[in-house]
Amino acid sequence: MPDPVIPEARLRQMRAAGLWGDELIVDHFDRVAARFPDRVAVVAWQSDDRGETRLTFGDLKRLSDRMVRVLRQRGIGPGDVVAVQLPSWWHYLVIYPACARIGAVINPLMPIFRQRELRFMLGFPKTKLLIVAARFRGFDYPAMIDEIRADLPDLKHVLVVGGGDPDDSLDHLLAADQPGEMPDLSGLRPSADDVTELMYTSGTTGQPKGVMHTPNTLLCKVRLARELFRLTDDDVVYMGSPVAHQTGFMYACVMTLVLGIRSVLQDVWDPVVAARLIGEQGCTVTVASTPFLSDLVHVPGVRDHDMRSLRLFLCAGAPIPRVLLRQAAEVHPGLYVMSAWGMTENGIVTATYPGDAEAKVFETDGRALPLQEVRVVDGNDDPVPPGVEGRLQSRGPTCFVGYFNRPDAYGLTDDLWFETGDNARMDSDGYIRITGRSRDIIIRGGENVPVVEVEELLYRHPDIIDAAVVGIPDPRLGERGCALVTLRPGAALTLQALTAFLAGHGMSRNYLPERLEIIPEFPRTPSGKIQKFRLRERLIARDAAGAEQKEDTGDEPT
Repeated sequence: MPDPVIPEARLRQMRAAGLWGDELIVDHFDRVAARFPDRVAVVAWQSDDRGETRLTFGDLKRLSDRMVRVLRQRGIGPGDVVAVQLPSWWHYLVIYPACARIGAVINPLMPIFRQRELRFMLGFPKTKLLIVAARFRGFDYPAMIDEIRADLPDLKHVLVVGGGDPDDSLDHLLAADQPGEMPDLSGLRPSADDVTELMYTSGTTGQPKGVMHTPNTLLCKVRLARELFRLTDDDVVYMGSPVAHQTGFMYACVMTLVLGIRSVLQDVWDPVVAARLIGEQGCTVTVASTPFLSDLVHVPGVRDHDMRSLRLFLCAGAPIPRVLLRQAAEVHPGLYVMSAWGMTENGIVTATYPGDAEAKVFETDGRALPLQEVRVVDGNDDPVPPGVEGRLQSRGPTCFVGYFNRPDAYGLTDDLWFETGDNARMDSDGYIRITGRSRDIIIRGGENVPVVEVEELLYRHPDIIDAAVVGIPDPRLGERGCALVTLRPGAALTLQALTAFLAGHGMSRNYLPERLEIIPEFPRTPSGKIQKFRLRERLIARDAAGAEQKEDTGDEPT
């Protein structure tokens, strides 16, 4: 793992302000475990026959110490990458502190990733050890890794949860103390400025970028979240977002280990199960994207459960429709829905606050949190007047420390502003509204879809001449992907056939287009570039016209 990209000016500034120090996340965890060994740390609900698992902080400490032994016996040390492709199971809260204690770097990977993504995500950082589920939602993960193992010469060990030989079964290795003394950890303690987490995020190049965070940047995220959420020891965090996503990893794994509050995990999203867990566990806070909120408002069966303990829903990742906020207030009258904006690169940067005017809550993505800064600039990096659209930049102690092996993509200015890739407007009170993205991605249900990667595969289809993928608005997911293609003469193509083709090339289900439009030609610039904004405008206008026709006639649009 290469050294992080931390300008000396940033190091001096953060340390002088007392925002960065020398403590590690495991230092906080050790104090919590020593002080509250019998306090419940995590309740994990699994959709398989395992049901519910409940662990205390004492349990996590004992298991994570065993995990240290497992890692050291396999030669894992400072800077080595440990990839974890698991659903939202309790194992993250055992694996991460073990990695952090010896200076290894955890790389959470979404369970939806398949051969195509993993060849890159495991090969690029030279991952030495991978932890996978034996099966999840009917999929055989060890078999998938066997298919690509020859392409990953640095991958020395694969551990399996829920199966495998005793030597490779993580369940077996964690079940009891193994013979021999604990390994000597002297000289392994990392710096608080060393990389502790690698998290991939989708960009525009067709290959994801590995976001690098340190203990200092993650601890600052915890600090800001504690203040923003007004957390006490009595709070309980419900997490329906995957722990392999930065939201879940940060606010259900790291925050629990540091603050000593309970997290409730759910591995397969089901809003009725979520409502039951929230009521049974007395959950008070959750962080998720708009589709989760929509389901907790609209899905039948949710109201059969008492969710009055839930006081805060931080909603980010996609715009929140005004009508949804009003409906949430009616269905869950004690719940405050907080609109926010952030990224894998920097966590929560802006948010609305209780007491904000309705216009701020409904029409903005909030204002900068304490210690965070945002600005909207023009092409010369000069701030634009209120209400004028420009590029959004952010600056603060939670900002990541570079993309793995991609210093060219970091986008940090000399005065430490990070180029977010989003466009925005800012009002005179400092509240921002994201207006678009300069990077070519779609945000579907809070997840980034790498458009270029999808388009590259579309062009491999033998019947496709030209292709483009655009995002179209969706009331639940924020956006859905629509593939527009021109075909060779005489060819025909259905959405089912197209998605089967893409899936056959190992593409994740969440990246697959959900709509197909066959068009005779594309609108282009004089230089020949496809004008995607025109495609999107046409689709939105046609959908709106169809909806009006349906409303006027009561019939399906033709």
